Amino acid sequence: MGHHAVIETHDLSRRFGDVIALDQLNLKIYAGEVFGFLGHNGAGKTTTVRLLNGILAPTGGAARVLGLDPWREGPALRRQTGVLTETPSLDERLTGRENLEIYADLYRVPLALVSNRVETLLDWAELADRADEKVQGYSKGMKQRLALARALLHEPRLLFLDEPTAGLDPIAARRVHDLITHLSHDEQRTVFMCTHNLAEAQKLCDRVAVLEHGRLVALGSPAELASRLGQSQRLEIEVAPRSQPAALKVLKAVGDVQEPAREDGRFTVVGVERQAIPDLVAALVKAGVHLYRLAPQEPSLEDVYFALHGLQEREVVA
Repeated sequence: MGHHAVIETHDLSRRFGDVIALDQLNLKIYAGEVFGFLGHNGAGKTTTVRLLNGILAPTGGAARVLGLDPWREGPALRRQTGVLTETPSLDERLTGRENLEIYADLYRVPLALVSNRVETLLDWAELADRADEKVQGYSKGMKQRLALARALLHEPRLLFLDEPTAGLDPIAARRVHDLITHLSHDEQRTVFMCTHNLAEAQKLCDRVAVLEHGRLVALGSPAELASRLGQSQRLEIEVAPRSQPAALKVLKAVGDVQEPAREDGRFTVVGVERQAIPDLVAALVKAGVHLYRLAPQEPSLEDVYFALHGLQEREVVA
């Protein structure tokens, strides 16, 4: 990940009449980063992407994207960005190859490079063997990979992806995930990804921003957000059945214990600080507990999101 910012916003805002779609957004996104933009539908994610590409004018604040002002220098900026919308508009009457060739012309890719670049991207998107079939016969996953290839034709430094795996089956989604990881890690491209798929964001993103009703409510890596919200560690602990009473005594002293539902010696403990885990293990051993397994469960982005969501709802009520 590079140290120079490719996107910077200062109090970026957009109103539609009386509705505030984006409220004083301040962000810095760095080269080579996969940045997740999380929020429910209507949170302001798509408005932000339009502002950052110069499709919409801000009603307040400012942005610099790749060193340019999106609204004043939109055409120059869009030559360096690729955008994949949630419902990509492919021409279904044409073949996959033809869809790419037409876009190469629109993006003014030098003619001498078109053929090679189209072939390379068809390979990359695992569509080479279906390239000369009409797109109307493609599956949803194939169309999504073709749209992603199309967004890369002019070799953009910055990619905007809006719900890139919405409606895809798990295998198709994993292929798109692999392509996104390759773009950032191997090709050093910056990816700005709107999603409300929390598992996807946790897996792919270096950092995430959470947007609620146009306002930024959290920003950081998934792990940072989890720790900042004070999500207590969950521990799964498995002991020998005969050690259960001794284990229960030790565990009750350190946190909230959910006792085993069956006689299998598995406990779940909530409320243990990460740094206290070694002392807990020592205490169990000292008490003569035969410890088979201890597995910390890291808080997920889902925990973070719902904790934030709860906080927001409570603030609104108050």
